[in-house]
Amino acid sequence: MKKRARSVLVSYLVSGPSLLLIALIVVFPIIYTFFISLTNMSVYHWFDFTLIGLDNYWRALFVFDSGFLSALLATVLWTAVNMAIQLVAAFLLASALNVKKLRLRKLYKTLLMFPWAMPGYVSILLWKTGVFNSEFGLLNQWMEALGRETMRWLSTDASAFVCCTVVNLWLALPFMIMIMDGALQSIDSSYYESAILDGASWLERTRYITLPSIRPIIAPAVIITVFTTFKQFDVVYLLTQQMGARTGSNFHTILTYAYENAFVTNNYGYSSAISIIIFVLMLIFSARFKLGGEAER
Repeated sequence: MKKRARSVLVSYLVSGPSLLLIALIVVFPIIYTFFISLTNMSVYHWFDFTLIGLDNYWRALFVFDSGFLSALLATVLWTAVNMAIQLVAAFLLASALNVKKLRLRKLYKTLLMFPWAMPGYVSILLWKTGVFNSEFGLLNQWMEALGRETMRWLSTDASAFVCCTVVNLWLALPFMIMIMDGALQSIDSSYYESAILDGASWLERTRYITLPSIRPIIAPAVIITVFTTFKQFDVVYLLTQQMGARTGSNFHTILTYAYENAFVTNNYGYSSAISIIIFVLMLIFSARFKLGGEAER
Protein backbone atom coordinates (compact mmCIF):
# COMPACT_ATOMS: atom_id res chain seq x y z
CA MET A 1 0.00 0.00 0.00
CA LYS A 2 2.84 2.39 0.85
CA LYS A 3 4.54 1.60 -2.43
CA ARG A 4 1.34 2.26 -4.35
CA ALA A 5 0.68 5.52 -2.49
CA ARG A 6 4.24 6.65 -3.16
CA SER A 7 3.90 5.78 -6.85
CA VAL A 8 0.64 7.73 -7.12
CA LEU A 9 2.19 10.72 -5.34
CA VAL A 10 5.23 10.70 -7.61
CA SER A 11 3.05 10.48 -10.73
CA TYR A 12 1.01 13.50 -9.58
CA LEU A 13 4.16 15.46 -8.75
CA VAL A 14 5.62 14.71 -12.19
CA SER A 15 2.42 15.55 -14.07
CA GLY A 16 1.56 18.48 -11.77
CA PRO A 17 3.18 21.23 -13.90
CA SER A 18 1.41 19.98 -17.03
CA LEU A 19 -1.93 19.76 -15.24
CA LEU A 20 -1.45 23.29 -13.87
CA LEU A 21 -0.64 24.59 -17.35
CA ILE A 22 -3.74 22.91 -18.80
CA ALA A 23 -5.85 24.37 -16.01
CA LEU A 24 -4.52 27.90 -16.68
CA ILE A 25 -4.70 27.75 -20.47
CA VAL A 26 -7.84 25.63 -21.04
CA VAL A 27 -9.99 25.20 -17.96
CA PHE A 28 -9.77 28.70 -16.43
CA PRO A 29 -10.77 30.58 -19.64
CA ILE A 30 -13.81 28.33 -20.05
CA ILE A 31 -14.91 28.84 -16.44
CA TYR A 32 -14.28 32.59 -16.62
CA THR A 33 -16.17 32.88 -19.92
CA PHE A 34 -19.12 31.05 -18.35
CA PHE A 35 -19.01 33.46 -15.39
CA ILE A 36 -19.04 36.50 -17.72
CA SER A 37 -21.98 34.97 -19.62
CA LEU A 38 -24.02 35.22 -16.41
CA THR A 39 -23.42 38.99 -16.14
CA ASN A 40 -24.34 42.16 -18.01
CA MET A 41 -20.68 43.05 -18.63
CA SER A 42 -20.32 45.51 -21.49
CA VAL A 43 -18.42 48.67 -22.35
CA TYR A 44 -20.89 50.51 -20.10
CA HIS A 45 -20.59 48.03 -17.22
CA TRP A 46 -16.90 47.13 -17.28
CA PHE A 47 -16.32 47.16 -13.53
CA ASP A 48 -19.82 47.56 -12.10
CA PHE A 49 -21.41 44.57 -13.88
CA THR A 50 -24.04 42.53 -12.07
CA LEU A 51 -25.16 38.90 -12.22
CA ILE A 52 -28.23 38.46 -14.42
CA GLY A 53 -28.39 34.66 -14.47
CA LEU A 54 -29.37 33.00 -17.73
CA ASP A 55 -30.81 36.11 -19.39
CA ASN A 56 -28.10 36.16 -22.07
CA TYR A 57 -28.80 32.52 -22.93
CA TRP A 58 -32.54 33.22 -23.06
CA ARG A 59 -31.97 36.15 -25.39
CA ALA A 60 -29.76 34.07 -27.71
CA LEU A 61 -31.97 30.98 -27.88
CA PHE A 62 -35.52 32.29 -27.52
CA VAL A 63 -35.53 35.90 -28.76
CA PHE A 64 -35.92 35.33 -32.49
CA ASP A 65 -34.80 38.79 -33.60
CA SER A 66 -31.55 38.60 -31.61
CA GLY A 67 -29.73 37.25 -34.67
CA PHE A 68 -28.21 34.17 -33.05
CA LEU A 69 -30.68 31.59 -34.40
CA SER A 70 -30.39 32.96 -37.94
CA ALA A 71 -26.59 32.86 -37.63
CA LEU A 72 -26.80 29.27 -36.34
CA LEU A 73 -29.03 28.20 -39.25
CA ALA A 74 -26.69 29.95 -41.69
CA THR A 75 -23.74 28.11 -40.12
CA VAL A 76 -25.47 24.72 -40.43
CA LEU A 77 -26.32 25.47 -44.09
CA TRP A 78 -22.78 26.72 -44.68
CA THR A 79 -21.29 23.53 -43.22
CA ALA A 80 -23.64 21.21 -45.12
CA VAL A 81 -23.13 22.90 -48.51
CA ASN A 82 -19.36 23.11 -48.16
CA MET A 83 -19.00 19.50 -47.03
CA ALA A 84 -21.26 18.14 -49.78
CA ILE A 85 -19.37 20.00 -52.51
CA GLN A 86 -15.99 19.13 -51.01
CA LEU A 87 -16.70 15.41 -50.85
CA VAL A 88 -18.12 15.17 -54.38
CA ALA A 89 -15.48 17.42 -55.98
CA ALA A 90 -12.59 15.81 -54.10
CA PHE A 91 -13.74 12.31 -55.05
CA LEU A 92 -14.11 13.19 -58.74
CA LEU A 93 -10.77 15.01 -58.94
CA ALA A 94 -8.94 12.30 -56.98
CA SER A 95 -10.48 9.66 -59.26
CA ALA A 96 -9.29 11.64 -62.30
CA LEU A 97 -5.79 11.85 -60.83
CA ASN A 98 -5.74 8.06 -60.45
CA VAL A 99 -6.66 7.29 -64.06
CA LYS A 100 -4.14 4.86 -65.49
CA LYS A 101 -1.51 6.28 -67.87
CA LEU A 102 -2.29 9.88 -66.79
CA ARG A 103 0.72 11.97 -67.75
CA LEU A 104 2.22 14.63 -65.42
CA ARG A 105 0.21 13.23 -62.51
CA LYS A 106 2.74 14.40 -59.91
CA LEU A 107 2.75 17.92 -61.35
CA TYR A 108 -1.05 18.14 -61.11
CA LYS A 109 -0.97 16.96 -57.49
CA THR A 110 1.70 19.52 -56.63
CA LEU A 111 -0.28 22.36 -58.23
CA LEU A 112 -3.41 21.31 -56.34
CA MET A 113 -1.57 21.71 -53.04
CA PHE A 114 -0.74 25.40 -53.61
CA PRO A 115 -4.05 26.87 -52.34
CA TRP A 116 -3.82 24.78 -49.17
CA ALA A 117 -0.16 25.66 -48.61
CA MET A 118 -0.64 29.43 -49.02
CA PRO A 119 -1.47 31.53 -45.93
CA GLY A 120 -5.24 31.77 -45.67
CA TYR A 121 -5.22 35.52 -44.95
CA VAL A 122 -3.31 36.21 -48.17
CA SER A 123 -5.55 33.98 -50.29
CA ILE A 124 -8.77 35.49 -48.93
CA LEU A 125 -7.67 39.09 -49.51
CA LEU A 126 -6.43 38.21 -53.01
CA TRP A 127 -9.87 36.81 -53.82
CA LYS A 128 -11.57 39.86 -52.32
CA THR A 129 -9.47 42.47 -54.13
CA GLY A 130 -8.52 40.60 -57.28
CA VAL A 131 -11.70 38.68 -58.12
CA PHE A 132 -14.73 40.10 -56.29
CA ASN A 133 -13.81 43.80 -56.26
CA SER A 134 -16.68 45.84 -57.73
CA GLU A 135 -14.40 48.24 -59.66
CA PHE A 136 -11.42 46.30 -60.99
CA GLY A 137 -12.10 42.68 -59.98
CA LEU A 138 -11.64 39.89 -62.50
CA LEU A 139 -15.31 38.89 -62.47
CA ASN A 140 -16.51 42.39 -63.34
CA GLN A 141 -13.87 42.67 -66.07
CA TRP A 142 -15.36 39.53 -67.61
CA MET A 143 -18.86 40.97 -67.21
CA GLU A 144 -17.82 44.15 -69.05
CA ALA A 145 -16.14 42.12 -71.79
CA LEU A 146 -19.41 40.23 -72.30
CA GLY A 147 -21.38 43.47 -72.37
CA ARG A 148 -23.10 42.74 -69.06
CA GLU A 149 -23.70 45.04 -66.14
CA THR A 150 -21.13 44.83 -63.32
CA MET A 151 -22.13 43.61 -59.88
CA ARG A 152 -21.20 44.14 -56.24
CA TRP A 153 -20.51 40.48 -55.55
CA LEU A 154 -20.25 40.75 -51.76
CA SER A 155 -23.08 43.20 -51.12
CA THR A 156 -26.01 40.81 -50.55
CA ASP A 157 -26.36 37.83 -48.23
CA ALA A 158 -26.97 35.30 -51.02
CA SER A 159 -24.08 36.41 -53.25
CA ALA A 160 -21.77 36.73 -50.23
CA PHE A 161 -22.65 33.17 -49.19
CA VAL A 162 -21.75 31.88 -52.66
CA CYS A 163 -18.50 33.88 -52.80
CA CYS A 164 -17.46 32.74 -49.31
CA THR A 165 -18.22 29.14 -50.30
CA VAL A 166 -16.03 29.43 -53.40
CA VAL A 167 -13.11 30.83 -51.38
CA ASN A 168 -13.52 28.23 -48.63
CA LEU A 169 -13.49 25.46 -51.25
CA TRP A 170 -10.35 26.96 -52.77
CA LEU A 171 -8.66 26.77 -49.36
CA ALA A 172 -10.00 23.44 -48.08
CA LEU A 173 -10.48 21.27 -51.17
CA PRO A 174 -6.77 20.37 -51.66
CA PHE A 175 -6.65 18.73 -48.23
CA MET A 176 -9.67 16.56 -49.01
CA ILE A 177 -8.28 15.71 -52.45
CA MET A 178 -5.02 14.58 -50.84
CA ILE A 179 -6.86 12.34 -48.36
CA MET A 180 -9.11 10.98 -51.12
CA ASP A 181 -6.14 10.32 -53.38
CA GLY A 182 -4.33 8.34 -50.67
CA ALA A 183 -7.49 6.36 -49.91
CA LEU A 184 -8.02 5.45 -53.56
CA GLN A 185 -4.42 4.31 -53.94
CA SER A 186 -4.80 1.98 -50.96
CA ILE A 187 -7.45 -0.14 -52.73
CA ASP A 188 -6.16 -3.38 -54.18
CA SER A 189 -6.48 -3.25 -57.98
CA SER A 190 -7.44 -6.95 -58.07
CA TYR A 191 -10.90 -6.00 -56.77
CA TYR A 192 -11.53 -3.84 -59.83
CA GLU A 193 -10.11 -6.45 -62.18
CA SER A 194 -12.48 -9.08 -60.81
CA ALA A 195 -15.42 -6.67 -61.00
CA ILE A 196 -14.62 -5.80 -64.62
CA LEU A 197 -14.46 -9.50 -65.52
CA ASP A 198 -17.90 -9.90 -63.93
CA GLY A 199 -19.24 -7.08 -66.10
CA ALA A 200 -19.65 -4.45 -63.34
CA SER A 201 -20.12 -0.88 -64.56
CA TRP A 202 -18.18 2.13 -63.21
CA LEU A 203 -21.09 3.10 -60.96
CA GLU A 204 -21.33 -0.42 -59.56
CA ARG A 205 -17.57 -0.56 -58.93
CA THR A 206 -17.76 2.80 -57.21
CA ARG A 207 -20.74 1.82 -55.06
CA TYR A 208 -19.63 -1.66 -54.00
CA ILE A 209 -15.82 -1.39 -54.00
CA THR A 210 -14.55 2.20 -53.91
CA LEU A 211 -16.86 3.85 -51.40
CA PRO A 212 -16.82 1.03 -48.78
CA SER A 213 -13.03 0.76 -49.09
CA ILE A 214 -12.24 4.47 -48.64
CA ARG A 215 -14.85 5.19 -45.97
CA PRO A 216 -12.70 4.20 -42.93
CA ILE A 217 -9.80 6.26 -44.29
CA ILE A 218 -11.62 9.48 -45.10
CA ALA A 219 -14.01 9.42 -42.10
CA PRO A 220 -11.55 11.14 -39.69
CA ALA A 221 -10.71 13.77 -42.31
CA VAL A 222 -14.42 14.42 -42.89
CA ILE A 223 -15.03 14.87 -39.15
CA ILE A 224 -12.09 17.28 -38.83
CA THR A 225 -13.27 19.25 -41.87
CA VAL A 226 -16.83 19.44 -40.52
CA PHE A 227 -15.57 20.95 -37.26
CA THR A 228 -13.25 23.33 -39.12
CA THR A 229 -16.01 24.48 -41.47
CA PHE A 230 -18.52 24.87 -38.65
CA LYS A 231 -16.04 27.08 -36.77
CA GLN A 232 -15.04 29.03 -39.89
CA PHE A 233 -14.27 32.66 -39.13
CA ASP A 234 -11.59 34.18 -41.33
CA VAL A 235 -13.23 33.58 -44.73
CA VAL A 236 -16.57 35.17 -43.80
CA TYR A 237 -15.06 37.95 -41.69
CA LEU A 238 -12.34 39.05 -44.10
CA LEU A 239 -14.60 38.92 -47.15
CA THR A 240 -17.67 40.67 -45.74
CA GLN A 241 -17.38 41.87 -42.13
CA GLN A 242 -13.87 43.31 -41.72
CA MET A 243 -13.93 46.65 -39.91
CA GLY A 244 -13.36 49.51 -42.34
CA ALA A 245 -14.03 47.27 -45.34
CA ARG A 246 -17.61 46.05 -44.85
CA THR A 247 -19.35 45.12 -48.08
CA GLY A 248 -22.99 45.57 -47.09
CA SER A 249 -23.74 41.89 -46.59
CA ASN A 250 -25.15 40.76 -43.27
CA PHE A 251 -24.21 37.09 -43.72
CA HIS A 252 -22.95 35.78 -40.36
CA THR A 253 -21.74 32.49 -39.02
CA ILE A 254 -22.04 31.99 -35.27
CA LEU A 255 -18.37 32.87 -34.78
CA THR A 256 -18.54 36.15 -36.70
CA TYR A 257 -21.78 36.91 -34.83
CA ALA A 258 -20.04 36.29 -31.48
CA TYR A 259 -17.09 38.42 -32.59
CA GLU A 260 -19.36 41.32 -33.60
CA ASN A 261 -21.14 41.27 -30.24
CA ALA A 262 -17.84 41.16 -28.35
CA PHE A 263 -15.67 43.65 -30.25
CA VAL A 264 -18.09 45.83 -32.21
CA THR A 265 -21.07 46.31 -29.90
CA ASN A 266 -18.90 45.45 -26.83
CA ASN A 267 -21.57 43.29 -25.21
CA TYR A 268 -19.22 40.86 -23.50
CA GLY A 269 -21.79 39.05 -21.38
CA TYR A 270 -23.98 38.19 -24.37
CA SER A 271 -20.97 37.27 -26.53
CA SER A 272 -19.66 34.99 -23.76
CA ALA A 273 -23.04 33.23 -23.63
CA ILE A 274 -22.83 32.63 -27.38
CA SER A 275 -19.30 31.28 -26.96
CA ILE A 276 -20.44 28.82 -24.30
CA ILE A 277 -23.33 27.68 -26.53
CA ILE A 278 -20.85 27.09 -29.38
CA PHE A 279 -18.59 25.19 -26.96
CA VAL A 280 -21.49 22.95 -25.85
CA LEU A 281 -22.53 22.32 -29.47
CA MET A 282 -18.99 21.26 -30.36
CA LEU A 283 -18.88 18.96 -27.33
CA ILE A 284 -22.15 17.34 -28.41
CA PHE A 285 -20.90 16.88 -31.98
CA SER A 286 -17.60 15.44 -30.73
CA ALA A 287 -19.35 13.02 -28.39
CA ARG A 288 -21.76 12.01 -31.16
CA PHE A 289 -18.96 11.17 -33.57
CA LYS A 290 -16.92 9.40 -30.91
CA LEU A 291 -19.85 7.26 -29.74
CA GLY A 292 -20.83 6.59 -33.36
CA GLY A 293 -17.30 5.41 -34.17
CA GLU A 294 -17.19 3.11 -31.12
CA ALA A 295 -20.60 1.65 -32.03
CA GLU A 296 -19.37 0.84 -35.56
CA ARG A 297 -16.36 -1.00 -34.11
